[in-house]
Parts: sequence; structure tokens; C-alpha cells
Amino acid sequence: MKVLFISLGCDKNLADSEEMLGLLTGKGHEIVDSEEEAEVIVINTCCFIHDAKEESIENILEMAEYKKAGTCKVLIVTGCMAQRYKEEIIEEIPEVDAVLGTTSYMDILKAIDEACEGRHFQEFRDINELPEDSGRRVLTTGGHYGYLKIAEGCDKHCTYCIIPSLRGRFRSVPQERLIAQAEHMAEQGVKELILVAQETTMYGTDLYGKKTLHLLMKELCKIKGIRWIRVLYCYPEEIYDELIQVMKEEKKICHYLDLPIQHASDRILKRMGRRTTRAQLTATIEKLRKEIPDIVLRTTLITGFPGETEEDHQELMEFVDEMEFDRLGAFTYSPEEGTPAETMEDQIPEEIKEERRDEIMELQQEISLEKGNDRIGQELLVMIEGKVSGESAYIARTYGDAPKVDGYIFVQTGELLMTGDFAKVRVTGALEYDLIGELADEYTE
Repeated sequence: MKVLFISLGCDKNLADSEEMLGLLTGKGHEIVDSEEEAEVIVINTCCFIHDAKEESIENILEMAEYKKAGTCKVLIVTGCMAQRYKEEIIEEIPEVDAVLGTTSYMDILKAIDEACEGRHFQEFRDINELPEDSGRRVLTTGGHYGYLKIAEGCDKHCTYCIIPSLRGRFRSVPQERLIAQAEHMAEQGVKELILVAQETTMYGTDLYGKKTLHLLMKELCKIKGIRWIRVLYCYPEEIYDELIQVMKEEKKICHYLDLPIQHASDRILKRMGRRTTRAQLTATIEKLRKEIPDIVLRTTLITGFPGETEEDHQELMEFVDEMEFDRLGAFTYSPEEGTPAETMEDQIPEEIKEERRDEIMELQQEISLEKGNDRIGQELLVMIEGKVSGESAYIARTYGDAPKVDGYIFVQTGELLMTGDFAKVRVTGALEYDLIGELADEYTE
């Protein structure tokens, strides 16, 4: 059958979508990108924050129209929203034929078969199960980079987060399974592996009794064809010496870490259920920069958390100014049903949340531009992402830029380059979040 697949939300969700695509194509289904010709529509949903929930609902309702008046015969909803609101989806959107929970995506083929027989299908396996590996994953990232999901679930239970109730407890994927996945990805042309999980730094604690992310990374570095290895979602309090050491020793590991800190006021951090303090955050960041001088640090912040005072906000502003993160994203607090933070007193008005977010991002823009200007004259290895339409220029990323969330470097050249190529580029200019450069001595590899 002709299948349209819509994947929403984070890169971890995308990895699940790619597993489902592998199962579908393995059974002869054809993947299409048009609602008008699709016979099966699958929506892998997200509901982490309010905006993500709205996007998921809008997609389901829009695709339901094609089920009522189109070629679509089967409509399937999977992922976090399916896990959280299964009853509501089934009762309120009768066009939906099947609903699969977060650990049940491997049942996608059965769901299609049952729906084609006229039966509604639901599957919600234990959220603490570790889904099987299909072995047939289809990459949707262009082929030159890919996400390797090294664990499922989370044990942190931050007061604003619903992930543990949707994704279960923390479970590491066995190392041998990850190595096999990574080797398969390399065979498909992947040159950059991006390690993701709800929290990557705890990898191995449940399987091997200790943190073994550094050991996994050393093994991944041995895979032929892999040029860059990048790590996202590292909780700062879990950064450990062996991890820093392997980043220093292995040339394939990007000197880049994503540290989602959320805030810097000790009072707010405690209300959030975070397990760190401003002093500890400062010490971790200073240690990373001392040990790896060219490291690029990314973080995310939440503004307007319940009880956040103007004093708390100013403390966060001071921290951002002091730490000068290379990359930073700020988001307004979103109250989520069933979380402790939803019922906390002193909820902050939306306009104040937005004002505080905007203040932080204005400050970060200044920091980012200053850091970009400091790069002028440097020569950096970049990965080509594509060509700028109508111009003699290419879009590329440095080791300090994760795809989709960070900036780009625009490379001026008359040379013919291909997506996934690596090139040495001299930085010639800077924008607020992006760089401008030119090929260094016409060097490519």
C-alpha cells in the first residue's frame, strides 16, 4: 500500500519513525509524500509541551479529513500523544483505525493488517519494555548523518516533565545492539552519528552497573566511515571524568556537549526537581572548558516556571551573561497535565513568560554574535548540508553545530561540492547565529 508517514517532535521520536519505515518498506509498502495518494497515513505524535500537543492534534484532524474524503483507507496514530490520550483519540476521532503506544511501534504492520480487515487495533505494551530492533531502519535525514538512540525512558522525574509516565524508566540499549545499528548506518553512508536519549550520560548504569557512555563512544569510533560523533542531552550533574577524557582522546568525537540546565536559580532548580545548583553548574562548565578549550556548549532554559520571581529571572540573566554559552535556546514554561508543577501556586502570566524568554534570547544573540566574530580568520572543518539556491554558495555545519537546532556556516565557492562532503573553510564573517566562510586553499576531502 502507499503510506504517508508524518513524524513530529524530537529526534528520539524520529528514530522510532525510521524503525517503522524500515518495517513498512521491508514488507513492500511504498512510502509517499502526498496526502492525496496515500492509502495509509501514520502520524507519530509528540505532546511534550502545549505547542507540540497542538501540532499533533492539528495533524490528526487534518489527516482524518483525507480518511473521510480521499484515498486514505487506514489512519494510524503512534507515539507520545497516542500513549497519553489513547481513550480520547479513539472516542473523539472515529476516523482513527489504530493507536500504538510508545513501546508498541513494532506492531505497525499488524495494525495495518487489522485495519484493512475492518477492525480497530490498539497495542500498548509495558512502557518499561525495550522495543526490539527491526534491523531495517530507513534514514530520513539525508543519509549523511543519523540519530542513534542509546536509551529509552528517564528516572529523573523533574516536576514539569511527563516523559517518565509516557516513556517509562531509564533503559539502556545493549552496546552490541548499538554497534550493529551504527555499522549498518555507516554502510548506508552516515558520516555523523548523533547519540540521543532522554539522558545520555546515564548510559549503562542499568545494564552494566556503572556509566559506560565513554566505552560505547570508544567502540563507535572504530567504525569505518564514521567521521563525527556528537552527544546530546547530557545532564550536567552526570558529566564524569572518563567521559571528558575520551572526548579529549578520540579525534572523531566532536568537542560539543548539549547540557540542558533549565535554570540557574537554586530556588527554582529545587522547585523543578533538578539535582544541581548554580555553583555546581558553574564548576562543571569551567571544568569542561579547562579540559577541552575548544568545546562548544549548548543549553536550554525554561522561563516563567511557577514561582519564578523577577529576582530569579535576573539571576538567570546574570548566569547566561557570565557563562557565555555558545548555543542557547529558551522556552516558556508549559503546564502539563499530571505533573507536580501544573498544580503549583504562583503560576506566571503568559506575557511575563514571553518577556523573560525574549530578554534572555536578546542577550544570547549578543553573545553569539561576539563569539562568531571571534571565529573570523579561523579554519574549520565543515560538513556540507546543501547548496544555496541560485548562488555560488553552500550551507554547511561545523563541529559546533548540531543539525536542526544550531546555526550554519555559508561557504562561498565556485567548486562543486556534494551533501555530506567535508571541507576546510576559512571564516570570513559572522551573523547573529551563523558564520560566513570560503574554502581554505580549495581544500576538500
